[in-house]
Amino acid sequence: MNLVANREFFFDLFKLALYVGCAYTALVVYARHVKTGWLQHLTTKRVAVLTLLTLLVVAIKVFEDVIAKESGPVDTALLWFVRQIIPPAVASLLTFITLTGAATFLVPATAVMSIVFFLTQHWRQAVLLVASMACGWALTYIVKALVGRERPELWSATWYWGSSFPSGHTLSTAAFATALVISTTQIWPKSRFISMPLAVVWIGTMGLSRLVLGVHWPTDVLAAVCVGVFIPLAISLLVFKDDTRTLPSTTAVT
Repeated sequence: MNLVANREFFFDLFKLALYVGCAYTALVVYARHVKTGWLQHLTTKRVAVLTLLTLLVVAIKVFEDVIAKESGPVDTALLWFVRQIIPPAVASLLTFITLTGAATFLVPATAVMSIVFFLTQHWRQAVLLVASMACGWALTYIVKALVGRERPELWSATWYWGSSFPSGHTLSTAAFATALVISTTQIWPKSRFISMPLAVVWIGTMGLSRLVLGVHWPTDVLAAVCVGVFIPLAISLLVFKDDTRTLPSTTAVT
C-alpha cells in the first residue's frame, strides 16, 4: 500500500514538473513568435516566472483535489497529527499569531505601509502592496463562495465566518509578507537577508496556527500559501517590469 502511495506521489510530482516546464516553454515560444520584449523579460526573470508557474500549478492541483473530494483522508490524518505533536504552550502562542492574519490587523498595516511608501516617493511599492492585498481579499471571498467547503469539526474550535477553502488568514498574510519582501528589496537590496526569513516564518506559523486551531484543513492552507505568494509576484512582474530586481531570489541570478 505504501509502495503504491509513494509511486502515485512521485508520479504527481513528475506531472507537476512537466506542466511547469511545458508552460514556460510555451511562453518562450509565444514571445519569440510575436517578437516582443517579453522574450528578454522571460529570460532575465526566469526564476520568477518558474516560481509563478509552480505556485499556479500546485494551487490548481489542490483546487481539483478539493473539488473532487479526494483530499479528505489525507487532510484528516495530517490535522490530527498536527494536533497531537504541538505542545499546549506552542498552541497558545500560535493562537496569538493567528490574530496577525485577521483584517483588523492587516487592513491598518496595509494602509500605514502604503502611506509610508507614497510619502517616501516609492509609489510602485505602494501600488504593489495595495493591489496585492485587494486581489487577495477579493479572490478569497470569491473562491470561498464558489467552493463552499465545510470547516473541520474534529474537535471543538472557535467559530469563523465563511467556508474553509482557502484559508483567508494564510492567504492574506502570504500576500502581505511577500509584497513587503519584494518592496523592501527593491528599496534596500540587502534587506532580503532579514525580510525573507521573517516572511517565511510568519507565513509558516500563520498556516500552522490555522491547523492547530482546527479551523482549516491542510489543503486550505497549502492553496492559500501558493495563491498568496503568487499574487504579489505576478503583480511585481508588471509593476517592476523594467527592473532586474523584481524578486529577492533573482537579485543574485540576474
